Amino acid sequence: MENEDKQEEAFDAFAQTGSAQVYLLRLYITGMTPNSKRAVENVKRICEQHLKGRYELEVIDIYQQPTLAQGEQIIAAPTLIKKLPHPLRRLIGDMSNTEKVLLGLDLRPK
Repeated sequence: MENEDKQEEAFDAFAQTGSAQVYLLRLYITGMTPNSKRAVENVKRICEQHLKGRYELEVIDIYQQPTLAQGEQIIAAPTLIKKLPHPLRRLIGDMSNTEKVLLGLDLRPK
């Protein structure tokens, strides 16, 4: 967990030096189920369209890394967590509703 905190601090420092905000995203999935595959595809598409070159996406299979899911208190999957920029946000589902994902990532006005 300590290593993860250091990684976030380094990423946060990097994000603040650039002219545009950089996003640190984590997508928690459960294996390669159809719902998980859709979520990965949808998040990658949205990021490439709206955050190209300004994001880091980490896909975490909670079956492979259950301790990471416990640390984040993941209760449903797929779950997308926007770690940076603050505030932290959590989105649950296959991310097929682009407008809701953009709103959740603070990329659309409310």
